[in-house]
Amino acid sequence: MSTDADLSYVESYSPGHDRLRPRAYFASNAPAVALDGDWRFRLAAGLGDLTDGFQAPDFADTGWDELPVPSLWQLNGYGEPAYTNVNYPFPIDPPRVPDDNPTGEYRREFELAGDFPLDRAVLRFEGVDSSFAVWVNGIRLGDGTGSRLPTEFDASRAVRHGRNVIAVRVHQWSGGSYLEDQDMWWLSGIFRSVRLLARGLEDYFVHADYDHTTGTGTLRVEATSPTATLSIPELGLVDADPAGPYSFPAEPWSDETPRLYEGELVADGERVPLRIGFRRVEVVDSQIVVNGRPILFRGVNRHEWHARTGRALTRETLLEDVLLMKRHNVNAVRTSHYPPHPDFLELCDTHGLWVIDECDYETHGFGFAEWVGNPSAEPVWREALLDRVARMVERDKNHPSIVLWSLGNEAGRGENLRAMAEWIRGRDGSRLVHYEGDYESCAYVDVYSRMYAGYEEVDQIGRGVEPETPDPADDAHRRALPFIQCEYAHAMGNGPGGLRDYQEMFEKYPRLAGGFIWEWIDHGIEQTDENGVTYYAYGGDFGEELHDGNFVADGLIFPDRAPSPGLIDFKKVIEPVRAAVDAAQRTITVSNLHHTRDTGYLRWEWNVESAGVEVASGVLEVGPVTAGESLSVAWPKEAADLADGVPADGELWLNVRGVLAADELWAGAGHEIAWGQSRIDTPAAAELPVPTTTPVTRDGVIELGTAVFDAQTGVLRRLGGIDVEGPRLDLWRAPIDNEVRNEHGPAQVSLEAQWHKAGLHRLHHKTLGVEATETGIEVRTRVGAAAVNFGMDVLYRWTEGADDVLWLDVVVDPYGTWTVPLPRLGVALTLPGEYDHVEWFGLGPGEAYRDTANGVRVGRYRKSVTELQTPYVRPQENGNRHDVRWANLTDATGDRGLAVLGAPVIDLTVKPWSTQVLDAAKHRDELHPDGRIHVNLDHAHQGIGSAACGPVLPEKETLHAGHAEFRIGFAEIDGES
Repeated sequence: MSTDADLSYVESYSPGHDRLRPRAYFASNAPAVALDGDWRFRLAAGLGDLTDGFQAPDFADTGWDELPVPSLWQLNGYGEPAYTNVNYPFPIDPPRVPDDNPTGEYRREFELAGDFPLDRAVLRFEGVDSSFAVWVNGIRLGDGTGSRLPTEFDASRAVRHGRNVIAVRVHQWSGGSYLEDQDMWWLSGIFRSVRLLARGLEDYFVHADYDHTTGTGTLRVEATSPTATLSIPELGLVDADPAGPYSFPAEPWSDETPRLYEGELVADGERVPLRIGFRRVEVVDSQIVVNGRPILFRGVNRHEWHARTGRALTRETLLEDVLLMKRHNVNAVRTSHYPPHPDFLELCDTHGLWVIDECDYETHGFGFAEWVGNPSAEPVWREALLDRVARMVERDKNHPSIVLWSLGNEAGRGENLRAMAEWIRGRDGSRLVHYEGDYESCAYVDVYSRMYAGYEEVDQIGRGVEPETPDPADDAHRRALPFIQCEYAHAMGNGPGGLRDYQEMFEKYPRLAGGFIWEWIDHGIEQTDENGVTYYAYGGDFGEELHDGNFVADGLIFPDRAPSPGLIDFKKVIEPVRAAVDAAQRTITVSNLHHTRDTGYLRWEWNVESAGVEVASGVLEVGPVTAGESLSVAWPKEAADLADGVPADGELWLNVRGVLAADELWAGAGHEIAWGQSRIDTPAAAELPVPTTTPVTRDGVIELGTAVFDAQTGVLRRLGGIDVEGPRLDLWRAPIDNEVRNEHGPAQVSLEAQWHKAGLHRLHHKTLGVEATETGIEVRTRVGAAAVNFGMDVLYRWTEGADDVLWLDVVVDPYGTWTVPLPRLGVALTLPGEYDHVEWFGLGPGEAYRDTANGVRVGRYRKSVTELQTPYVRPQENGNRHDVRWANLTDATGDRGLAVLGAPVIDLTVKPWSTQVLDAAKHRDELHPDGRIHVNLDHAHQGIGSAACGPVLPEKETLHAGHAEFRIGFAEIDGES
């Protein structure tokens, strides 16, 4: 065991020793040495396995490995990642941690030029997980905790010109780990940048207020240097006293118009660039108001994550996130549950995103101990908590994008939280204070915040009729506060559903300031199997003693940052501008939901499609619509003429798109912001197919035109030259995460468990009768599972008309007592594997279900079967195309295959593997095409919802067993005929 240092800091309540006071993050022209790159590295098993004397400049580390900084060692082959949502992966006995405490020992040599000012040397770490101590040239500088917060040490007594050696010891577990139980992978290392700085200007604080009644910006800058001067040429300030205050006409900063004024602070020859945004944040009449306008958060919760590097992110990745958010109409980010990389906030300033900056603090695991010893309520932890909130505020205080400070997440209740809030108000009164965990009181916060409140509760809060709190004074205070859902619509796997219901309430009730989807990205860890196939690992894949499975994969984007169908749905629901096509009035109404910006930045395009084929198009003249207003214009004449003309061969749809008229920082001209569509022809009365073909029975089969059925079972075996298996009634789908888990809803057995008990995944089909009639074939069956006494009676009625279409009418009636809803209701069949392309007319291009169909539009689309699959981290039901009028399942040429007709619509799912295989798979690499194309044609699906961590599925989206009738047509596609 090493004897070279006191290790008491590892198991300590203290936030650290011998650190410099926190200050703003900023760049300047002062000398600096970047220490990122390859470091010598050794992983010790614990405190009993440390290297004696490793900090000495002449220590021989040539036998050590190399590890890049920034990085996390578990993602570089040292130890294993571990994921828990709430549970601490060690006994709750603060500040003690396990003896099995992997410790990374780092060393790096660096050169200091002869002109580097040694007396100003500061060593700065942007992020180290979880506790660390540092030496330079064998001299101990100090130690610290607070993984996602900066730490600075005075290095002036240790550095020298020429060769220097820095040594750092990083411990996976420490007393600080009790404050960082944040629903994410437990990963360790120096994961943000390290620099040696020549400290000149210690700190500055920009105060940039805006008075919307006069259009006046007021500026003052607190600078620690008495000789500092301020220049902002655009505002007429040159070498001015930073203290001001100065007032002048100014354009305010907001998410819609992120106006920044470039300036410079100069102190003793050091030049610090400034980017100043004027804005005022306040609560007025129970609303969050910025620059005099109520704002509505269209937000996401964002953990920092990359599938290969974890929480070690490049600026390119940070920018990718910001651009993806802006391009999908997101306007706000909660930095769950810690301050992000500082560059992320600078990008939010630049591109325009509201930010709730959250402290690096969560103690959710104490809930399993009835909150006994919870740091929020224990005086011994107060210093560490005040230290954490101070480091967040001081680092990030100059970012105009930040409008709320958050004390942390799921840390129970206690006076330490109140002390944190009071410290913030004493330091920065220009922003609001947020914390959700004490929502019954809200005594020390400025917003009423909840997680996963259901629709009824949100409606009550919006109307101000929510249940009273125990304390009348707290109740009165809370009712005066604006409300946000800091987490809602849990985006785990397929989903979230029901987004429009929430958004309609957010827009209806002024008190509701919107919310933040949980969450932005799936935290999958990229892996490659023995066949070279990539998949993403989740909790339990690394042999953890405790884990929470794929609960870490709950984002709107996949681990590779590809948008999920949930993000496409969310983008549509939260459009800041709406375009409504009214077929009755023959108008297009543009409604501007922006708080400030008019619609002059958009160009409006239209087209008319007949059966999905464009027949007319143009540009729609719509003058700028003021924020909060609407404007209606008449249809283009060409569209009206088409609607009045000869009935089209198929449905006639008018589509309108609002796209960027010119380049913005975050997207190019032509990027779509909003869209609307409506059918504009008069639907013809449905014609019932008239049977024209009489079946023929021979040799154990029944022939109906070119269709061949098994005479004993009534199952279709062939249609012309197509080998078919089915269709037969199918009620099962591979359960989605919202059917497997139920984290926040009422205590109940999961739907998956209920369905398994009912045997819906193992149905038996009993043929009761097969009858060939004058007009077709009738097949009666009973469908149920072993060991249960309820099921479905099914009548299949087959006919063929003069158009050679084989029609199937299905009549379903439940028998017995059903106590569970249905996953789906439809029929399933399989086709030969070569029919692996699908063209369809209906909603698309992406997947959609009954409560996730906002972001899809009626059109004509074509994809391969592979492209139809949605690659959820844990395989589950996916890929459904909703309200399909017709579909062609063909070979790659499109010349041969099967046509499917809705009457009027069906839901369509096409897979290269069976539902049973999909259900059994734990990861994407376990799915392999089996040579058949598996087709589901559904009358209805159970809704999607977000019950994995949210309210139970609403009744209106629940598929109950009941009488149902539906019709589907089939025809062979034969390019040779």
